[in-house]
Amino acid sequence: MRKEGAAAKLPRLCMINSMAGYGRISTTVALPVISTLQVQVCPVPTSVLSNHLAFPACYYQDFTPHMSNYIDTWKKLGIHFDGLYCGFLGSVAQMEVVYQFLEDFHPGVFLLDPVMADNGRTYSTITPEHIEKMKVLASRADILTPNLTEACLLTDTPYAEEPWSDEALKELLCKLSALCPGRIVITGLHRDHLLVNAIWENGMFSTYSVPVAGKSRSGTGDLFASIVSADILRGADLFSAVKKAANFIALCIRGAEELNIPAKEGVPFELYLHCLQ
Repeated sequence: MRKEGAAAKLPRLCMINSMAGYGRISTTVALPVISTLQVQVCPVPTSVLSNHLAFPACYYQDFTPHMSNYIDTWKKLGIHFDGLYCGFLGSVAQMEVVYQFLEDFHPGVFLLDPVMADNGRTYSTITPEHIEKMKVLASRADILTPNLTEACLLTDTPYAEEPWSDEALKELLCKLSALCPGRIVITGLHRDHLLVNAIWENGMFSTYSVPVAGKSRSGTGDLFASIVSADILRGADLFSAVKKAANFIALCIRGAEELNIPAKEGVPFELYLHCLQ
């Protein structure tokens, strides 16, 4: 049993992200995972969706007009945050809200997952202005977790199909480090039968790989960023946090394959939360 008053010692993480009620992505994934890792998570919704957009119908409500007042109330209350984790930001206006949060709250660790694209293509809502503003925001990040497509967009590098050699990844990470002086992980790279995460920290390159456990699924990027942000706030080093996230996601994907869960419904992480403790 936790001692009285111990809750006040938990790291406190603000999470700015979308909230989809169904489909196991974004906030509905992050809240239980970060909480299981014994970090207090305080969400700021960027939008509210009935489910994510891979489904044939979706109710969507943009929360941008309310975000500043929502966050300003925390400022009035004098709330302190040890970290900030940003997931999907749907507009330049939402990025401006994040800039202001950084100025007002000075979180000790800022993890940015620059959600914009995948498989060589930008998402339908992403504009050239959005990409340029994301570059500015990335320069403020302590930890940046793009996929390969996003890493290419942020560095104006032509996208090429995988696999990428270590030397090519080092060159790409070096370009990213000129943009973001913090720690960087290019996530979800495919190489033979492995899923690779390429890590850049203090000018040093390393990788952590796991065997491919099944097909790509919704929400695994949210799982990755949630675990890494929470584990870093608990004092873990980046390589250990990446290892924990990659192993947990592989476990969840294997479970999804065994249960024949459709890819758009994500992974049954609920069955494996105890493995994070």
